[in-house]
Amino acid sequence: MIALDPGAERAILAAATSLEGETETLLARLVRHKSTLGQEQSCLAEMETVYREIGLDPFRVTVDPTALADHPGFSPPLIDYAGRDPVAALHRPRETIGRSLMLQGHIDVVPEGAAELWTTPPFEPSIRNGRMYGRGAADMKAGVAAIITAFHALKRAGLQPAANVQFASVIEEECTGNGALAVMQALDKPDACLIPEPGPGYPALYVAEVGVVWAWVRVIGKPVHVREMHAGINAIEAAISIAASFKVYEAQQNRAELRHPVFASDNHPININLGNFEGGEWNSSVPTTARFGLRVGVMIGQSCRSVAADIERIVAEAALRLRLPEGHAHVTFEGFMADGCVFPASQPISRAVASVHHRVFGEPLREYAASGLTDARHYALYQHTQATCYGPDSDAIHGIDESVGLASLHGVTRALALLIAGWCGVERA
Repeated sequence: MIALDPGAERAILAAATSLEGETETLLARLVRHKSTLGQEQSCLAEMETVYREIGLDPFRVTVDPTALADHPGFSPPLIDYAGRDPVAALHRPRETIGRSLMLQGHIDVVPEGAAELWTTPPFEPSIRNGRMYGRGAADMKAGVAAIITAFHALKRAGLQPAANVQFASVIEEECTGNGALAVMQALDKPDACLIPEPGPGYPALYVAEVGVVWAWVRVIGKPVHVREMHAGINAIEAAISIAASFKVYEAQQNRAELRHPVFASDNHPININLGNFEGGEWNSSVPTTARFGLRVGVMIGQSCRSVAADIERIVAEAALRLRLPEGHAHVTFEGFMADGCVFPASQPISRAVASVHHRVFGEPLREYAASGLTDARHYALYQHTQATCYGPDSDAIHGIDESVGLASLHGVTRALALLIAGWCGVERA
């Protein structure tokens, strides 16, 4: 880190504090966009406007599956990318003093689930008891707002980064990571990447994350009238039985001897989730087909492709046990095909984040080994760039009444402003 002049540091922190209302307004603007898979266009356009508001010239980065297909970080897409290109922007200094930095966030959000269970509508941001509620408020539009305000704070203080700073608002962090992969391939290699993903109930420094495989299993049964159901094969019941087979595999993958040391204190870092199920045609007919989707965790050091092979083996063994005809239980892979990775707490960017956090919050930054995954893996695994995640607290991400603490958001924003200044150095704006 480059030592900041005390006066410059005070000016940056004062500017960030003066922008708290604008941070909350920006976060609310972003939450109002229902940017679920395939519906990200309006939020991406909003980010183009936001980048212009802080003096940057945004541009789009094309996600071309054909060009990315041979990259080890590529995941099989779920839908077409037309009209959903990520937005990026670049800051270039007059004179380079410090190190370059990528500040990236995803604007896609997961579905809201049963909207009637929310206290307030999921895409109408609401502030209650010092927290902003809404789908994506924590994961991770708060982090996106923090990046923008942190950079704006430097400008308000009459300063700007004295190194290249890359900004990117990407898609599909929640299902493939291909948006971030396309951006990484399109831009110059930065000295570090910081993604302000939310902490698990508190601001946290990510030190590791598991990998993930998404698998889809289609089961074909034998349809008959229910009066003759003994002569048929119920595809739904067969699919349920096959899905249940993965609980044994989940227990095996969480054995202590298979856990990476960074997860030594976590007895269950590998989770397998039955997240999607559909099937059947008629209540009085034995169902012909059923299809379900799995999210399977991958331990660091294990290949996602070896886990994919395990998934195919488990399905084949279960189909044999159920005496399904050959080819009547078929696995496809769409969505995550991602390895886990470590973000060493000892690397310079992580030490820098820990330092500014302590300066702002007055307490040590807690470390977090995540049983989920982020886009930071691309930079660490495939570009050999220092990368980590650090963001505000979160509650109920992917659940009902998702929220972020506004005090935490503002504190993290101040810390990020100091991080940019100390990592990149500063010059007069």
